[in-house]
Amino acid sequence: MEFRCIWCGFRIRNNKALFVQYSPGNIRLMRCESCKAVADEYIEREIMNLLIDLILYKPKAYRHLLYNLLNQQVVNLEGLFWKSLFVFLLLDAYRIVFLNWSEEGWGLSMSFSTLILRCGKMLMDLLFGNFMFLCSLLLATKFILGASAGVSWYKDILLAIFITSYFNIFLIAMMVWEFPSSVLFIIDIFVLSSNTVALKVITESSISKCIGACFCAHAVKFLVRSVPSIICQNHRDNSASLLPNDF
Repeated sequence: MEFRCIWCGFRIRNNKALFVQYSPGNIRLMRCESCKAVADEYIEREIMNLLIDLILYKPKAYRHLLYNLLNQQVVNLEGLFWKSLFVFLLLDAYRIVFLNWSEEGWGLSMSFSTLILRCGKMLMDLLFGNFMFLCSLLLATKFILGASAGVSWYKDILLAIFITSYFNIFLIAMMVWEFPSSVLFIIDIFVLSSNTVALKVITESSISKCIGACFCAHAVKFLVRSVPSIICQNHRDNSASLLPNDF
């Protein structure tokens, strides 16, 4: 990714630095050649200001994070991509375990075969659900947003999605405090909103198209995970109804 102005998204020519340092603690911020504003004011601001603006879904904060902070001149993007994917899957795995625990329950009386089946189902939900989510997102980016670029550009989109799913970190709080499973729905709404702003910043498309693309991807992920459970539940109910009544 190239350095960009956080206000208008204009590319910094030749990917030059966003500031000039004359001496330790003495820097001058560069100005955007398009809008003439300071290209990135977050360089001199506290990290808490950035976090607040990210929570408030300000595009300028997302431009700073995705273009200027996560720049190939600053960090190793290849290593960051795989680390972000690992954290993304780890948090999603905890979400699946929490839902299965609250809905089906776990106990010492559970047989080993049942435990293996449940673990296999959760692993399938994790891998196949996220595979369909990412494929749906890339397809929606191509057809809904009309974007067409190389592999590296799609990797930038996936990295942006992994990074901006940071609201999933609140799942860790559920290890300490007891929350109802409905809290997961609220977290999903925050993640969907954050992914939408990130997609808008990366693709420079309209917000309505970005909402449609992210919503389709998250809906596919939800259906892939929900339909098999509904089918199994209906099968168990039908099997139970066919059993003879006790007299």
